[in-house]
Amino acid sequence: MSPNPLAELTQEQAPARKFSVARHKTAARRTGLKVWIDLENSPHVPFFRPIMDELKRRNYEVVLTARDCFQTCELADQAGLNYRKVGRHHGKNRMAKLAGLGSRVMRLAPYILRERPAIAVSHCSRTSIILSALLGIPSLNIIDYEYADQRFTGLIGSNRKKWVLTPEVVPADNFEKSGTLPGHILRYPGIKEDVYVPFFQPDSSFKDALGFAPEDIVVTMRPPASEAHYHSPESDKLLHAVFKALADRPEARTVLLPRTRKQEGEIREAHPRLFAEGRVIVPEHALNGLDLIWHSDVVISGGGTMNREAAALGIPVYSFFRGALGAVDKHLAEAGKLTLLKSEQDVREKLRLVRRERSRGARPGNTASLAAIADHIDAICEKRA
Repeated sequence: MSPNPLAELTQEQAPARKFSVARHKTAARRTGLKVWIDLENSPHVPFFRPIMDELKRRNYEVVLTARDCFQTCELADQAGLNYRKVGRHHGKNRMAKLAGLGSRVMRLAPYILRERPAIAVSHCSRTSIILSALLGIPSLNIIDYEYADQRFTGLIGSNRKKWVLTPEVVPADNFEKSGTLPGHILRYPGIKEDVYVPFFQPDSSFKDALGFAPEDIVVTMRPPASEAHYHSPESDKLLHAVFKALADRPEARTVLLPRTRKQEGEIREAHPRLFAEGRVIVPEHALNGLDLIWHSDVVISGGGTMNREAAALGIPVYSFFRGALGAVDKHLAEAGKLTLLKSEQDVREKLRLVRRERSRGARPGNTASLAAIADHIDAICEKRA
């Protein structure tokens, strides 16, 4: 793989290089062009913030929409984002999900028609993928998990108006099978979390606000996505094995981030003593995820963004995700940045609950991932123009 992701572009994608070298020549042409970004899940908020800033710096206008799901809107409000809220999460039932998806597409359609964006950009937003195809809007689906359900991507609209953008470590096979044209599978260096983690500055007062003592071992816990199509019941067994390990360590204090109220209730019922003793707390409001991770000694999660954020920040992190392991997590595990817990024996033998030394600031990073994503958006808009 070339160290420069733009070096191996096909002729069709070649404008990306031109944009990164001579942006000032095309700034005037971007003025007035709108980029529609849809936030369907809470990790989309920190991910798209720097992307939106960079697009505005390049003279684009941003049309922002959000779904009321997993604290997405609360985090967007905390970030001061101006967005239109449409739709909500509809639980695990497949028919309810499909009905909710159809309803959200129909409710957003008049608004997007009025705004007339030049491109729709999302991180696996099914609403964005479907609606942009129905309206003939070019779309860029950023995705970092190759086993995510891609059945919708090739069913509607012209594949010549659809692009997929993935980290370099993710293989292209699954996207080609879903109907994405080979020349429309784009790459960026690093991982998704490298887009925004370099901008993070820890808040020194954050841990005090949680009410923990200096001698406490702070554990951040994210249960598995039990309502996702890729969920494995084996993850739930490992979750409870982790709670048993925590019960044996009275100095451990756990910040639990349940994905739904139902999931929180099930965990409370299974481990009532830990909650009664105040050894497990559930925040009443959405927290800054990076601050919470930074001020933790250990992060344990059933997969997803939090694991990779911890890895990007250099925090000890364990994953008990038991679905199909994606290329990004394999890469992090092989690099020693992520420990996989595959069995209850792994929980007993590999999980280390110890206080860690903290430096004064976040690890330095670069903005290559962010620049590459913005360059690809530039290239698609230039091609469509």
